[in-house]
Amino acid sequence: MSATMRAVVVDQPGGPEVLQVRDVPRPHAEPGQVLIRVHAFGLNRSELHFRSGRAWSGTFPRIPGIEAAGVVEDAPGGELAVGTQVMAMMGGMGRTFDGGYAEHVVVPVSQVVPFSSDLPWEVLGAVPEMLQTAYGSLAVGVRPSAGDTLLVRGGTSSVGLALAVLGRLQGLTVLSTTRSPARRPLLEQAGAHQALVDDGHVADQVRDLVPDGVDGAVELVGSDVLRDTLRAVRPGGTVCFTGMLSDRWTIPEFYPMDWLPNGVRLTAYSGHAADLPPAVLQDFLDAVAAGRARVPVGKVYALDEIVETHLDMEAGAVGGKGVVLLSAG
Repeated sequence: MSATMRAVVVDQPGGPEVLQVRDVPRPHAEPGQVLIRVHAFGLNRSELHFRSGRAWSGTFPRIPGIEAAGVVEDAPGGELAVGTQVMAMMGGMGRTFDGGYAEHVVVPVSQVVPFSSDLPWEVLGAVPEMLQTAYGSLAVGVRPSAGDTLLVRGGTSSVGLALAVLGRLQGLTVLSTTRSPARRPLLEQAGAHQALVDDGHVADQVRDLVPDGVDGAVELVGSDVLRDTLRAVRPGGTVCFTGMLSDRWTIPEFYPMDWLPNGVRLTAYSGHAADLPPAVLQDFLDAVAAGRARVPVGKVYALDEIVETHLDMEAGAVGGKGVVLLSAG
């Protein structure tokens, strides 16, 4: 095995041009860790935030990337067999220790979720963080029941598309939003029952369809639209604040009595790999393989196209989950 690997390295924060593909030493796993040969990794806006210096955590120089999909090459503690298909995500990947933008990555065993699938790696690479965040937003944040109505604010994001898929599988009626009328078919293909064009007043549109308000909502756009999202939910319903696509993270002069409608609950979700049980991952992949669900892959890139991937993310031009494919086998 080669002593080096190809990886993306960021020496200091800046524009997409700071993402440099280099030959670097291949890492080695210690007991309690797993060495993964990365076949594919997904792209996330949090990596854009880290690369640009807007993230609140992380150090440089660093190999970024908060997720990866591949196979186990070494697990000194014997927790996983060599050759096991695995996904890894979160927990400091790509910020406090080197992440998935590389041919190999070392992560703690606790951040590894095993699976078995014949799906292509470009599909598998799109799944880890997207599914973990979508599943956690529902299971931890909203806690819906079959038959409930769910609003997804920011539906054309990768997590938003995954929420539409999961919502369908869980028997929910899903209303998803997009700012572009041209993207309504994308929402419908993912599983949304209603695709709403977000003009800043989604609550009025929701109330036209569901007069009493939806049972739950996942906020992926940010604090600048949260107040409107809260008003789309019925008393006793729940809004889960999960994402900040607009890069608006805080609420100046937040006045709870004015912002929160009577009886509407506000929660938040930012979880970890442990929030995605292996059985949930396996069931999802099996549903995709059987044609009962789909993974909303947007564009697939090569490692040498890493600068282009971040330019596309900044421009909103991925059209689903962006994936970098390192190996097809």
